[in-house]
Amino acid sequence: MYQGKSIVVVVPAYNEETQIGKVIETMPDFVDKIVVVDDKSSDNTVKIVEEYKKKDDRIVLICHENNQGVGGAIATGYKWARDHDFDIAVVMAGDGQMDPNDLPAILDPVVKGEADYSKGNRLFTGEAYKKIPKVRYFGNAILSLLTKIASGYWHIADSQSGYTAINKKALHTIDWDKMYKRYGQPNDLLVRLNVYNFRVKDVPVKPVYNIGEKSGIKVRKIIFTISWLLFKLFIWRLKEKYIIRDFHPLVFFYFLGFFLLGISGLFFLRLIYLWIKMGHAPELTALAWMFSFATGLQSTFFAMWFDMEYNKNLK
Repeated sequence: MYQGKSIVVVVPAYNEETQIGKVIETMPDFVDKIVVVDDKSSDNTVKIVEEYKKKDDRIVLICHENNQGVGGAIATGYKWARDHDFDIAVVMAGDGQMDPNDLPAILDPVVKGEADYSKGNRLFTGEAYKKIPKVRYFGNAILSLLTKIASGYWHIADSQSGYTAINKKALHTIDWDKMYKRYGQPNDLLVRLNVYNFRVKDVPVKPVYNIGEKSGIKVRKIIFTISWLLFKLFIWRLKEKYIIRDFHPLVFFYFLGFFLLGISGLFFLRLIYLWIKMGHAPELTALAWMFSFATGLQSTFFAMWFDMEYNKNLK
């Protein structure tokens, strides 16, 4: 128990035989249950967890029959926490990259009722740029910006951080079977939380790297995959939140902005074509391109501002 709240820590694990022991050994005493979800590991992860289970009755081991991805493992753990009526569920990866000393800070906003979901932010500290591999750092920055737009949580950064805590109400509200099952799970969940108007808070945490963890993430591929996922989730959020659940005119500004920006792209291509063919830029086409581009950009910015205002109380 932590300040009167029952705590379960979900540990997604895939081929973490070198790291999973440290994660279990350093788990704080106030954690009531440690749910290790093995995502069809091909190494000795399961055997190692079973040995620890003999010494620590807090450990629950769930083994997937097929590899589902980290999001699938987290969803399995969340459903276990929901079905066993825990107050708060925390996610700590099986690779040891989440410092257990930061756990109280992650829990506090949720325990005190200040937030329904809290997440670690490794970018708050000056150590982040030095410790996080540069490709991953810049990839994270790009995805964080896109996640702000897609999710409506404009105050949130470090979208790829999986060090999180979620309360009982959110656990029972979200349909975990629909959550994205791969690396884009944190992005997907933020969008779903926003649709239900849950409060989300960032918490500064220490970035932990080069401790023996192995990453199978290909950043260049992931950026494109998650960007496409975020675009689809963005459209879904606009429909669910601003059309079906509560109509808001910002949808008109967004779609007008996208339409005009698309038209401006066509005008721009026509402008280049005629410039090459005629040797000069036609004034009418140039004016049409500038007008559609400027108006489209302005409309999109207005929509973003409306979105920020609508969600400003979800901090």
